[in-house]
Amino acid sequence: MAERRDELKRTTRSGPGRMLIAVYGIFAVAATARSAVQIATRFDQAPLAYVLSAFAAVVYLVATAALAGVVSRRIAYLACGVELAGVLVVGAASLVAPAAFPEATVWSDFGGGYGFVPLVLPVLGLLWLRHTGRAQLDRTTTSTQ
Repeated sequence: MAERRDELKRTTRSGPGRMLIAVYGIFAVAATARSAVQIATRFDQAPLAYVLSAFAAVVYLVATAALAGVVSRRIAYLACGVELAGVLVVGAASLVAPAAFPEATVWSDFGGGYGFVPLVLPVLGLLWLRHTGRAQLDRTTTSTQ
């Protein structure tokens, strides 16, 4: 019984992972709604920004599902990595070439419009995946000895 409890504590959807998944879920819904409205109503004003917002929405959806255990851990790592790269690249590009971004994306200015949560979120996601992965490795190692 105690062994089963320890196993549950080490999944990505336990403890702080629940909060992480909730924040990812909120960002997934918000980015999806925002990009859908922008693309449907004023795509011609800032197509690059709106397509990037839609891409961010897809990444948030995938990350949410992966961290919740719906898809594989590798997909979770990939989603968080793509998100971090996106925030860094789009954040830098929005500062270097602001004319290319007449409208902000979720990742513009390194997520400054969202309190820099988009910059911190993938780092926390990757750290949590690493932490829970080590716990799973420890459990596997001790059970085979």
